[in-house]
Amino acid sequence: MANHKTKHRLAKDKLMLWTICIFATLTAVPLFAILGEVLLRGYNQLSWSFFTEPTPTAYKAMKAIEAGERIPGGIANGIVGTMIILSMAVVVAVPLGILCGTFLAENSKKRFAKVVSYLTDLVQGIPSVIIGIITYIWVVVPMRGYSAIAGSVALCIMMLPLIIRSTEETLKILPVSLKEAGLALGGNKARVMLKVQLPAAFGGIFTGVLLAISRVIGETAPLMFTALGCSFIRWSITKPISA
Repeated sequence: MANHKTKHRLAKDKLMLWTICIFATLTAVPLFAILGEVLLRGYNQLSWSFFTEPTPTAYKAMKAIEAGERIPGGIANGIVGTMIILSMAVVVAVPLGILCGTFLAENSKKRFAKVVSYLTDLVQGIPSVIIGIITYIWVVVPMRGYSAIAGSVALCIMMLPLIIRSTEETLKILPVSLKEAGLALGGNKARVMLKVQLPAAFGGIFTGVLLAISRVIGETAPLMFTALGCSFIRWSITKPISA
């Protein structure tokens, strides 16, 4: 009887395993089909100039297609614009996020800290396109034009919640003995935080920063409302820029 039950369970286990494999394969087929189509159609466009030249105009692209030639130009303007906007956002979001996270970790019971915590959760749940619209109203309209500054503000808003939460949670899980030892040696709270707690929490904070960067580096919706775009390489932060 026991042997019969064991065989029945093994049969059910194999059936479920094969069912999962079949559905996983069916799910992956469209993805690989799309990737294959992109590679087959875009393979001829891959060259060093694709990464070093700006995007061609629509007229040049159409003429090349009609002539059966490789479309000139590349994505250099987008790469440069992304680096500019991302760098500006990181310079503001990282120190501000670490400061806010430190404040929440040390003063979690204060009323203002609860307000900051609530706003952090609220911003984290806002869709990126809504953040783009809000930044358009707050930055683009007063500046009377699209710019890299507006784009970096939008990305900064999106990065802050992740950096704040990672800093707060990492500091909270540190052993209390670290802080007590620093205070016992005569250091004040600020010095202990700067010299002891933050270095000990560096790994978690750095992970949060990387997660925040990886979240915003591929965003397009907020940049459509703030940076707009540009068909050539532009270094000015007060003008429209590709990203």
